[in-house]
Parts: sequence; C-alpha cells; structure tokens
Amino acid sequence: MEQQQRMRKAQLKFKLRGLTLSVDALKAVLGFLDEQYLPDEEALQHLLAEVDKISLKSNVLSKEAAVELISAATGVTSSEQNALIVVDAFKLPRFCYDPIRKMFYRYNKTPSVHGDARSKSALYKDRLQLLHQRLIRDRHFAKPAFDMDGSRSGTCELSSLQSLLGCIGRRWVMGIVSQLEDGRYYLEDLSATIPIDLSQAISFGKISNGELHNCCGRIAASKRHFSGSFLISTCGFPPLEGRNISLSVTAGLDFFGAGALSYDEISRLEVLERKAVNDMFVVISDVWLDDEQTMRNLEVVLDGFENVDVVPSVFILMGNFLSRPCNLSFHSFGELRSHFDKLGTLIASHTRISSTSKFVLIPGPEDPGPSSVLPRPALPSYFTKELAKHVPNVTFASNPCRIRFFSQEIVLFRENLLYRMRRLCIVTPSDEETTEPFEHLVATITHQSHLCPLPLTSQPIVWEYDHAMRLYPTPHTIVLGDRTEQKLFKYMGVTAFSPGSFSVDGTFAAYRPATQEVELSSL
Repeated sequence: MEQQQRMRKAQLKFKLRGLTLSVDALKAVLGFLDEQYLPDEEALQHLLAEVDKISLKSNVLSKEAAVELISAATGVTSSEQNALIVVDAFKLPRFCYDPIRKMFYRYNKTPSVHGDARSKSALYKDRLQLLHQRLIRDRHFAKPAFDMDGSRSGTCELSSLQSLLGCIGRRWVMGIVSQLEDGRYYLEDLSATIPIDLSQAISFGKISNGELHNCCGRIAASKRHFSGSFLISTCGFPPLEGRNISLSVTAGLDFFGAGALSYDEISRLEVLERKAVNDMFVVISDVWLDDEQTMRNLEVVLDGFENVDVVPSVFILMGNFLSRPCNLSFHSFGELRSHFDKLGTLIASHTRISSTSKFVLIPGPEDPGPSSVLPRPALPSYFTKELAKHVPNVTFASNPCRIRFFSQEIVLFRENLLYRMRRLCIVTPSDEETTEPFEHLVATITHQSHLCPLPLTSQPIVWEYDHAMRLYPTPHTIVLGDRTEQKLFKYMGVTAFSPGSFSVDGTFAAYRPATQEVELSSL
C-alpha cells in the first residue's frame, strides 16, 4: 500500500509538469527516492527542478531520460553512476520464491529488526525453497519427461520426508539438518520432521560436498536408507548452479541491490569494465587503529601506492578497528573517535590518494555496534565524522556489503568464519580433491547460497534481513575478511579470497576487477 501511494505521488508530480512516466522510468524514479534521506516530497521537487536542464524528445519520459534526469540531480554522469555502487545490506530488496507459480516475487513489506515468530520460520522456509528451486533444475535431479524409471535415465528423484512413512529402501531427500535436542539430529522439510542417524554418513561429490554443520539451517541433498530409523549413507549440498542460469530465471529482478540491468546495459558495462585495466581495489583487514606498528605499516602501504603511476581506485578497510573488543566493558569511546581522526589525517596527507581514491570502511565483529547479530550496520557517525571531514570520498558500509563495479558483482564479508565453520562441522568433508579448509569453506557458502550458514544459536541473524546474507545469483567475487592466513581460490567461475590479517602478519590483497586477478601481498 505504501509503495502504491509513492507511485501515485510520483506520477502526479510529473503530470503537473506535463510529463508522463513510463513503467521503467517510474521504477528508476522510485529507486532514486529509496536512496534519498530527504522526504519523498522534497526529493521529487529536487528531481523536477532539473527537468529544464535536459533535452526531452517526448512528454513520455523513457527510462534513459529518467536516468539522465537523476544523474543531473545527483551531479554525476550515467557512466560514473554505474561505475562503482556500494550497496548497504539494510537496503537490499527481498525476494521470495512462489513454488506454485514457480517464480520469484518481491516482498514489499518493510523489514523489521524486531520480527515475530513467523519471521523466524520464514527464514528457514525461504532458504529451503531457494535451494530447492535451484536443485530441481539440475540435470541429475530433474525428473525425465518420458522415462518414469529414474535409475535408467541417471536421475535422482527427490522424495518429501512425509512420503517416506511406510517405505523401505534408498531415497533421495532434501531438508534442513537441525538439532532439536541435545545429542540428536533431525531432518526437516516443509512436510515433516524425522530423526536421523549420521554415524555412517559420508560426503559425496569431492570438494562440492563442503562442510555439513551442526544445528539449524544446513541444507543437504542426501541419499538415504530407510529401515525403521532414518540411516544416512551419503550426504552433501545441492549442486552449484551457474550464474548465467540463475540470471535467466531471475531476469529483471534486482537481487544484488544495485539496480536491475538489461542485457544491453550489461553488455555495454562489460566493455567499459574490460577497458578499466588500471583500476585496482586494495583490501586490508584488521586495521587496528590503536596499534602503533599497524599504523606505521598502513603508512608504508599508502606511501607505496601514492608513488605509483596510477593510484588504486578503491581502498577497502575492514575491522576490527581496535586490538581489543568493543564490548560492555569497553568505555574508551572518545579514544576510538580520536583514532579515526588520526586515520583521516594519515589519508589526507597522501594528496593523490585522498583526492582520487574512494575509501570503504566495513565494521568487524568486535567493532562498536548494536550487538553481534548479522548483518551489522555501518560504524556509528559519532566515531567517524572527523574522518569524513578529512576524507570526502569515504563510504561507511554495512557488514556484509556489496559493490558493483560496472557489471561485476563483488560481495565483502568480515567475520572469523573459517574457525567457526570447522568447529561446528558434523560430517568430515571429503579430501579426495583438496585438504585446504579455505577451499571447503568457499564450496560450502557458494553451494548453500548463503554467507554464514551457521546455526542461529552460534551466529544470530536478524530474521527479516537474512536475505542480505544470500549469495544468489552467485556473485563474480567474494572477499572473506578473516583472521586466518591469506588465501585465494577460484571455484566454478567465482573468485574468492581472504586478504589475511594486516595487524597480525602485515598481509593484504590487491584486486583488479577488469581481469579478476588477485595479488596477495605482505610487508
């Protein structure tokens, strides 16, 4: 209802100026209103004030004309507007899957951080349905049109848990592994909940099995043997779907949050992206502002990039920004504020970088914030406003956050995830292809289409913002800021890397989006 009122208001304002909004132009105007902190009335007046500054071919405003109008209102060109967009987790649109109509639809209700019990159940339902619709498109699980015997066609037909009652033999099922009581695991889907025995379970699919974890939220497509009790013989995650296949299903829907792009726009942006060979993203994690050695190392890094021919286009600084956690026992908030002021002074002293490069600051798990729940909002302005005075091109992002560089989608997440995932693993991943834990971690989150598939008891997530943690469609690049050593892994079209801990061992990473090359660096 609220969205319809905004649409009518926008149409009326433009109609009073003798203009009619096309459907695509209306979407662009509504997107502009979503990004503004001004009331809709003032934002529309500001937008309409720029009408006389652009040339219009018709009284019917096309999408291109609306984009040009918005560019004039925001003071940037269309190419600049599309070059680098930082997406806050709390502004990400939410999409749900309708299994009846077999399509995604936008959930228009404004999310709340204080969801009710239905929000928690919807979290698991949405996760399950997202992966289920992806799984049934896979050729190994797609039911043949004419051959009723799946064993002869090489397919594995999925069964619901409710259909297993009274049956014996092997079945393929999909569900959520949960621990509803101590020492006992259950498998759940939308039809039933049954106890399971994991004592003989082995992983299938080599690296694609990833890590199966303890408690709620783990999705598994598994081959089972049912004889009174549900004995699991093999288990794993749904096969990873190619990005292009996912985009063909979700065409026209803005899952990433940076604005939907047509195929023509994507092609045009890909050309510009390939030409941007000099653009570089420098990613530094664990920037302890209260540690003198860390600040000296940071100055060395900035000095080095200040003297290169082309300075990096983006510096991404991840928390934690203090060497000790900002918990209830922390009271030196004024000190932290002064540390950010010193960081701003350090950056401003490098004139080429401060005038040319953009800075993105992402909070860590122990930085100031409302709680340890995910997603985390941006650093409070009380601490960062002095830094913003020194560095005008700074963006204080949420954790996780997303960056679209022309057509490329990049997801950044700062969390000590590897240790926690290994600690909660209940089925040992296969080592046929690799024994590297980071590679198993990347396989897990990409197959689960979720950045943090841990039980809510171990890592709380705001129920109505769980969609901000999704990795669907699979992005081009995933940056996992972790306290472990730096790693790089390219997996099924996804470039994933960890820049390491700058304060611990002086490591960081440089990423070139034009070629998706990662340079793991250290002092």
